[in-house]
Amino acid sequence: MKRSPLGRIWPNLTAVVLFLVFVFPVYWMFATAFKPTGDIISENPVWFPTDATFEHFKTAMDADHFWTMVGNSITVTVCAVVFSLIIGVTAAFALARMRFKGRRGFIIGFMLAQMAPWEVMVIAIYMIVRDADMLNSLIPLTLFYMVMILPFTLLTLRGFVAAVPKELEESAMVDGCTRMQAFRRVILPLLAPGLMSTSLFGFITAWNEFPLVLVLNKEADAKTLPVWLSSFQTAFGDDWGATMAAASLFALPILILFVFLQRRAVSGLTDGAVKG
Repeated sequence: MKRSPLGRIWPNLTAVVLFLVFVFPVYWMFATAFKPTGDIISENPVWFPTDATFEHFKTAMDADHFWTMVGNSITVTVCAVVFSLIIGVTAAFALARMRFKGRRGFIIGFMLAQMAPWEVMVIAIYMIVRDADMLNSLIPLTLFYMVMILPFTLLTLRGFVAAVPKELEESAMVDGCTRMQAFRRVILPLLAPGLMSTSLFGFITAWNEFPLVLVLNKEADAKTLPVWLSSFQTAFGDDWGATMAAASLFALPILILFVFLQRRAVSGLTDGAVKG
């Protein structure tokens, strides 16, 4: 059946409107970062920066402890994602391929952990870290970030492992591979879309996390970029150009990562949800 012109127009129009609604704040953030101070505080909004300046970015990057917090954020985020992938892919294989007592309860427990709001457990986590004398350390942050993203990683990868035919693994074992070799050579390469989607989700979650680091790490040398970004306006008063430059620098790694991985990440999330 032929679709009417209206039936072709309204989905595209809806998509354009949603695109503008979600993209405009991002554009305004980056545009404000490049505007001179006079254009920022002008009563008439300047939609396109004509005299672009990098002064606001220089102000943001010259702030105290900026590069230290960049290193801290990269360290805890990358380590948390890598550890969660290592644990998640092996646990997902066990849940998808093996049958053992308590397996269903194990899966339900991870689902509940995925839905639990971590903010309500900040006080309990603080007491645990304080009693272990590990406040102002990156190790607790890395461990708890890993625990935050592990349920999603495990449940998503379980769907991918379950979608791989058992015959492939059995054929490799017949040809002389051990079970670990069959997993490494046959199953693991087929999990690439799932690994990318879960790593992207984990990176965004750990990179943006704010309440935990705010409570656990009080010293400036042990903080991460979300805390630095929240205190930026206080340090520089009403310097909105520098504030927007700081926000742009904070968002840039996620935007770059998403541009490179978005196609595989979206397909990975869809496949993992359907095949699980």
